[in-house]
Amino acid sequence: MDHTPQTILVVDDDADIRQLVGDLLRREGFLVETAEDASAMDGVLARHLPDLVILDLMMPGEDGLSVCRRLRASQAALPLLMLTAKSDETDRVVGLELGADDYLVKPFGPRELLARVRALLRRASLQTLRPPSRRYAFDRFTVDLDARQVEVDGRELLALTSGEFDLLSCFVLRPRRVLSRDQILDWTHGRSADPFDRTVDLLISRLRRKLDTASPGTHLISTVRNGGYLLTAPVRQVP
Repeated sequence: MDHTPQTILVVDDDADIRQLVGDLLRREGFLVETAEDASAMDGVLARHLPDLVILDLMMPGEDGLSVCRRLRASQAALPLLMLTAKSDETDRVVGLELGADDYLVKPFGPRELLARVRALLRRASLQTLRPPSRRYAFDRFTVDLDARQVEVDGRELLALTSGEFDLLSCFVLRPRRVLSRDQILDWTHGRSADPFDRTVDLLISRLRRKLDTASPGTHLISTVRNGGYLLTAPVRQVP
């Protein structure tokens, strides 16, 4: 059995909190990294990904809500416990809506913190038992169908609307195949599809423009006369 200690990153501008939480977690067998602000946190994340992040809401510079939104965009499955000195319900709701998995108000007891940390780690470990994410690559792009993200060269994210992502999904799941406008409309809109809906044409135009901007000169989506549309690049499944 693998008994490698799990790593927790504590991000808080209060040095006393960082030390108290860090000492508590180390006594429980966790490996602990600390960061005093968002910039220091980014430095830690650039070296390796922890198993859980404990994040303070009120920090100088980039605050916890902004950091939470950014982490969720880049690391959708990373467990995130938000700490705050505020007890206002609005802050809790905003934090959870932005993607925090749990929320703990200062001052908190050590037993409650440990219970929440362990619960989040258990939940994350159960999720890893599920089938692997469906990821596909073509040209310079990697499409993660479960996280609903598109990476360019494995680094930056391509900003797509929900409709544009659904359209791209149709192509990567049916590579090198001509898709008619009616098929795309049916797959993206289902039973609510209107045969006179021009949404597909607009989505094709916008998606083409974004793909061409990120990968100039490739013309990845071609129009097949009297047929439909075709993703011209080969698609492969990736881990």
